[in-house]
Amino acid sequence: MIDILREVGMIERALDSISNIEFKDINLSNLQFLYVVRIYEHPGIIAEQLANLIKVDRTTLARAVRRLEKQGYVYRESDPDNKKIKHLYVTEKGKRIYPFIIRENSHSNEVALTGFTAKEAQQVHDYLTRIRQNIDADWKFVKHGGKRKY
Repeated sequence: MIDILREVGMIERALDSISNIEFKDINLSNLQFLYVVRIYEHPGIIAEQLANLIKVDRTTLARAVRRLEKQGYVYRESDPDNKKIKHLYVTEKGKRIYPFIIRENSHSNEVALTGFTAKEAQQVHDYLTRIRQNIDADWKFVKHGGKRKY
């Protein structure tokens, strides 16, 4: 069997390293930029939805959101009907860095897809989407305490 996950992992770690260096000036690291982007793109999202969207556990998410709040990039707002629910939004400071983050993402995409035709790039996207969908059920199962059988 071809081990594609090693390649995916190397790509992910390389891009994490690059973003940690390039986002150092705006004091974002450890994928914090991803939280800002997703909250910006989904204003009013709640923590559980964001955790599912990014594929992180709620503890990791809570820590990241607290740090982003302290840094002035995001804020929480209570739901008018249920005070236990907190909606997440980016601040003006968060809105200002969004275009910079998106430019970096676009550049990384361009570099990653150098030499690919538009059709090949679409195929890569479609294959990666299918892979994520295949893994999603296991992720949810294990996240809720399940043990996979190997």
